[in-house]
Amino acid sequence: MTVSPDQILLTDRVAVVTGAGQGIGEAAARALAQFGCRVAICDWNAETLATTAETIRASGGTVLSSVLDVRDPAAVEAFIGEVAGEFGSINVLVNNVGGGFHAVFQTVSANGEAALIAENFATVTNCLRSAIPHLAEGASIVNVTSVEAHHASPGFGVYGAMKAAVEQFTKTLALELADRGVRVNCVAPDMIPTPGDAGLAGDSSAMSDEHFPTPLRRMGSVDECASVIVFLASDLASFVTGSSIPVDGGTTAGAAWKVARDGHFRM
Repeated sequence: MTVSPDQILLTDRVAVVTGAGQGIGEAAARALAQFGCRVAICDWNAETLATTAETIRASGGTVLSSVLDVRDPAAVEAFIGEVAGEFGSINVLVNNVGGGFHAVFQTVSANGEAALIAENFATVTNCLRSAIPHLAEGASIVNVTSVEAHHASPGFGVYGAMKAAVEQFTKTLALELADRGVRVNCVAPDMIPTPGDAGLAGDSSAMSDEHFPTPLRRMGSVDECASVIVFLASDLASFVTGSSIPVDGGTTAGAAWKVARDGHFRM
């Protein structure tokens, strides 16, 4: 197969994006629409979701928007049914919803743990369970995890464990759905400021005056994460499945190494 610019286009494909009211979900929904998708978006925040939908329509895109909590299996089932009824088979599913708080495990209550599991793992399984019967041949599933899936995460123990669980689950689904040509991958962001994680970097000391945030010497953006999601959704990634792509400015590769303000690498 010869590589061509047309392979990045997603013309008339149907994309579902969860948590599209802000942050990475919003950026992904906008980008997928720009590349030609008819986009179905959901979020629990009606105001921010309406803004995303209006932005897509103003750019000439087609969008179906629904306010719901993807932790609710019945609500997800109804939403996916609405998407299938309006647009037909689903070509792209972006499971973006997630979140957490900074606390050492000893201080996390059972209810807090259950909330983290529901928000970061059940949201993914709820959407997949409902969407899989409606996936088109050769569809692409992209699960948004975190670099916390790849290393220890003090202060984010349950959150990190759930992101690691999603990554493992991604690999399993990549095999289970391979006979339909369905590809299943992750993007693992880090140091990408979003409204949903405002304050977390400061609480966890991820930011410091002593070193740069990443080996690339800067923070990332939601659009830089959305660009990788578009790649995974496109035919350019037609042989990529069961993988996790860090979108982290080199954080995962650097491990314990930090770039000091004088430009030297230090542990």
